[in-house]
Amino acid sequence: MKTKNKNVLLGSTSTALVAAVFGSAAPANVGQGLGRHESSRIILLRMLRVMFPHPSFSDAPYERCAKALIADARQTPGQKIAFAAALDNLADEGFADLGDDAALAYLRKIEKTGFFQLVRAKAVVTLYDDAEVWQALGYEGASFDQGGYINRGFNDLDWLPEPRIEEYDGQEGGQP
Repeated sequence: MKTKNKNVLLGSTSTALVAAVFGSAAPANVGQGLGRHESSRIILLRMLRVMFPHPSFSDAPYERCAKALIADARQTPGQKIAFAAALDNLADEGFADLGDDAALAYLRKIEKTGFFQLVRAKAVVTLYDDAEVWQALGYEGASFDQGGYINRGFNDLDWLPEPRIEEYDGQEGGQP
């Protein structure tokens, strides 16, 4: 099979570009796993917990979110390398061992990177579209398939105070 040089160049260029956007290039052995560190999954979970702190959530929704992020990152070799390299950078910085305030400060330093943007965009949708999260937050879910909100809690605002209603006595300008 004959390979065209421009295809090889295009593939190499796109991989380098993705690595430049997401972080430094990772070693060649990254393609076999998530990163060169065994703790890459733990680091990603820690990152998600710091970005979306909900002490009442179990680890399960964060695990499912991390799994979805990893699946997305594995779509192309370039994405996989860049994602693994970014996780390796977090591991090299000791991110998993940082306290909450230090971890948040570190994430604020990298919030403009492509890696952070990818994690935030995927996580906000994946995490908050989880039935376990809905239950923890008190969201009853969609009502369309159950007749809509009119028949299912439309006026269920027990967390708001009762409205103060004053009747108009008929005087113009509100003056007696």
